[in-house]
Amino acid sequence: MRQLTALDAQFLNAESATTCAHVAGLAVLDPLGGVLDRATLAAVLLQRMHLSPVLGLRLSEVPLGLDHPYWEADPDFDLAHHLFEAEVAAPGGEYQLAEAVARIHARPLDRTRPLWEMHLLSGLSGGRVAVYTKVHHAAIDGVSGAETLAALLDLTPEPRVVEVAPPPVERGPSLAGKLYGAAVRTATQPLRALGSLARMSTELDAVPLAGALPGSRQIAKAARFVAGDRRARPEVPSLHVPRTPFNGPISAERRVSFGSVPLKDVKQVAKAHGLSVNDVVMGVCAGALRAWLVERDALPEEPLIAAVPVAVRGTTSAGSGRGSTNGRSDTGNADSTGGSGGARGAGGVVGNRIAAMVAPIATDVADPHERLRATGAAMRAAKRRFVASSSSWLHDVSALLPAPVARLALPAAFRLAGAAFPPINLIVSNVPGPQFPLYLCGARVLSYYPLSVLTDLTGGVNITCFSYDGMIDFGVVACPERLDDVWSLMRHLGAALEELLDE
Repeated sequence: MRQLTALDAQFLNAESATTCAHVAGLAVLDPLGGVLDRATLAAVLLQRMHLSPVLGLRLSEVPLGLDHPYWEADPDFDLAHHLFEAEVAAPGGEYQLAEAVARIHARPLDRTRPLWEMHLLSGLSGGRVAVYTKVHHAAIDGVSGAETLAALLDLTPEPRVVEVAPPPVERGPSLAGKLYGAAVRTATQPLRALGSLARMSTELDAVPLAGALPGSRQIAKAARFVAGDRRARPEVPSLHVPRTPFNGPISAERRVSFGSVPLKDVKQVAKAHGLSVNDVVMGVCAGALRAWLVERDALPEEPLIAAVPVAVRGTTSAGSGRGSTNGRSDTGNADSTGGSGGARGAGGVVGNRIAAMVAPIATDVADPHERLRATGAAMRAAKRRFVASSSSWLHDVSALLPAPVARLALPAAFRLAGAAFPPINLIVSNVPGPQFPLYLCGARVLSYYPLSVLTDLTGGVNITCFSYDGMIDFGVVACPERLDDVWSLMRHLGAALEELLDE
């Protein structure tokens, strides 16, 4: 039976009046002279839903929140609750599309139904259409979200034939089974929390916020000695988080911007500096953030601290620390499947199987090439540490509190910590994608812009990118109270890459 892990449940618990914990993607399509309408999209969804189990599963709660919920098939599934259509305001440009998407992105998903929605947006200039899809982060992570969409896509304008499968029959446990499981896990929670705490202590100097505390490195070394772990650990750079306008309590409003840069240009810069594509992406983000902060006379003297989701695909445990990191030279990293706790079903994975790496990005360096080299060096140091460590702290932090306590305390804890002691300045994700065109219902996917989550704890801006068909597509989500002009940040991303192309 599929029960949510502590990390999966944390994405549910983090939601509040100002936080929605879903990940999303915006596909812009060219119908190629045809018509992409709701009926056509609905037919493809119904035919291929079995290829992605998350589309048919809903939450099955444990009474009084005594334990983490389960996944069960929705016996009353109705596509009308998940597939919507709307027309973007004239003239149908990128600003109007972004405004429409931001309004949808700010709305929470209905927890009584499978946790996803798809919106067909027409009225775009040039005869284009867009499809915005959001799925709760409790059910998927970044790459598995892209894989969920990929189940609907084709390699040619002619849709492939997919045999319709019977609906899933998976059911949650009985009420007695839920209560019995909750009782067992409540009784064993102290031991499991001690285990998580012991594992965390061995990597204390690499954990956000804790790593900036005096003595964290000495405590981590002592904990590893006691645990008999003699593996050498590269020291991580300072993780002291400077104050920026990005950090602090967020509102319920969202702003969205998006744009693309040529992948060949990023590879050119990477080759010239002996870096990976992902290092260049991080360097470009550092340049854009620096420029935005300089314009507002808000640039801190210290480098910003970014959290980078990391792929741990293919491991049996998120604690193994042997998944692929975000350093692949041709595609980047990123927030991916793999690791502990995800439940695999026919055609996909339900749940999160991710780790995270935290590193400074050199926003304090004025020269763009020196900034890139400094960011690349910090990323390489963080990767070496990630590979050498257990890399399970994200799961361990999530598992420290009993389910009922975490459910009640997490939103307030996030808001307090985000205001007083932010552990990071922002999240930057780079998701690798296919380098060939894809099609949806005969329409060609021109671009795919990923959009992610904002919380009080992780900052009021999130930058995510997806490499697709020769381009790197950036999606930026921001709270307008923390970042007042999301399109200027998008323009700075393009300008930061141009700086690096100039020798």
